[in-house]
Amino acid sequence: MKSNQSVNDIGEQGVLKKLQLFCHRDIIGDDGAVLSINPQEQLVITTDVLVDGVHFSDRTTPPETVGWRAAAANLSDLAAMGATPIGITVGLSLPGELKVTWLERLYQGLTDCLQQYQAPIVGGDICRSPVTTINITAFGTVVPNHVIHRSSAQPGDAILVTGTHGKSYKGLQLLLNPELGNNCNIYERNALIESHQRPKPRLDVLPLLWEIVGTTSVAGIDSSDGLADGVLQICCMSGVGARLKRSQVEPSPQSLLWMSPEEALYWTLYGGEDFELILCLPLELAKQLANRLGNGAAIIGAITEELNVVLVDDQGRYPPQELTMTKGFQHF
Repeated sequence: MKSNQSVNDIGEQGVLKKLQLFCHRDIIGDDGAVLSINPQEQLVITTDVLVDGVHFSDRTTPPETVGWRAAAANLSDLAAMGATPIGITVGLSLPGELKVTWLERLYQGLTDCLQQYQAPIVGGDICRSPVTTINITAFGTVVPNHVIHRSSAQPGDAILVTGTHGKSYKGLQLLLNPELGNNCNIYERNALIESHQRPKPRLDVLPLLWEIVGTTSVAGIDSSDGLADGVLQICCMSGVGARLKRSQVEPSPQSLLWMSPEEALYWTLYGGEDFELILCLPLELAKQLANRLGNGAAIIGAITEELNVVLVDDQGRYPPQELTMTKGFQHF
């Protein structure tokens, strides 16, 4: 029987489940696909699509920052897999009336980001379209025992984040509502806008991570779709749950700026586009990594056998709060 359901009816997660039926079940499910090319090295491939009016606009992202963000998003996926980038391809769908200078500035932003990680543009394609779309495929390599999977989390693992969350959303709000900047100094304002327009993929974490953990299995994901979403994705793929400590997640009073504590906590959990890593590993190793990373790196909770993900308050001021994917951004 044919279904009359639309993609809106089943939502983003429902669409993904439908499409995954046509994919290799042992390869999909992470930030990238891992393909064996020889016993010492594996190839990681990830792809990302950015659409004008959905992922960027002239109001908040000049062409250079569109390019930077497009590159950073894909490099962040490689970092989440434990991989070192080796290059990208760029597919463009362009309106005929698009200014050539916009395109040149886009590529300048791409190369500004990629050059920091020695990742060249190695090809691509273009076609006519009524909407500007940027489709990037990134390639990286990883040794087999350093692949980071979402499905490797174990009960008792600590959950570590490599930096603070919510900054990108605050930067976006400053771009959309410049008057909010009256509540912060120029350095805070510029730092928040920089977090949104020029996020840093956390490839710098990997050498330190492997130095500390050796061949110990690590589960992980990047937080581009939000802190809560990342933890939920790991738990779903690993068949586990999590308890997050509210005291380790909620923003400090100094960082609230124009937001209420409740609103700031919500956007810390669900804002997305911070491009930090969420890693699950044994507690003692996580403590070492957090101490060495500094700059907002923290252990925010632990993996549990129970299958739900709950934000708990150790001081008993707030009731437990179950986290769900429905509260974060979904395309459908």
